[in-house]
Amino acid sequence: MENSIETKYNKLIIVLSVAIPVVVALLFGINLRKLGFDVQPLSFLPPIYATINGLTAVLLIAAVVAIKNGNRKLHENLIKVAIACSVAFLGMYVAYHMTSDSTKFGGEGAIKYIYYFILITHVVLSIIIIPLVLTTYVKALSERFDKHRKIAKVTFPIWLYVAVTGVVVYLMISPYYAH
Repeated sequence: MENSIETKYNKLIIVLSVAIPVVVALLFGINLRKLGFDVQPLSFLPPIYATINGLTAVLLIAAVVAIKNGNRKLHENLIKVAIACSVAFLGMYVAYHMTSDSTKFGGEGAIKYIYYFILITHVVLSIIIIPLVLTTYVKALSERFDKHRKIAKVTFPIWLYVAVTGVVVYLMISPYYAH
């Protein structure tokens, strides 16, 4: 049975889980420079947001270690920072793509298929992770730790995969960025 905190947040989780990917997809298709706005390309952002993805992965692992060691407050704080990092990543990612031309992957042969497999799974799972993270977080807020633990066992590996593959995608495409 849900409690009032969960009931309060369930609609917000649904709205955010739909709105975030839709807004990102819409903004991803808008290039301010091509629309005539005098903005500089934010070409310095990809290594920063890739680093933030890497930091998110480290924070997630540290959060699991913290909770396994019984340090609930540290776990909670690490997860809050990981969520903030994910939000910062998203903002920078959208800003970069709104001001810069898309970079084409230039690899050939098997590496091209590996890159696109990683990229596609990263993108799909980055959409799926939104409601999982929000639901996992709300279960903890609601002090429904049995439910929190159960969903966290699904959320953690997916979120970790998204964070790590974000770095891998950056490393694989970075040689092809226009300088």
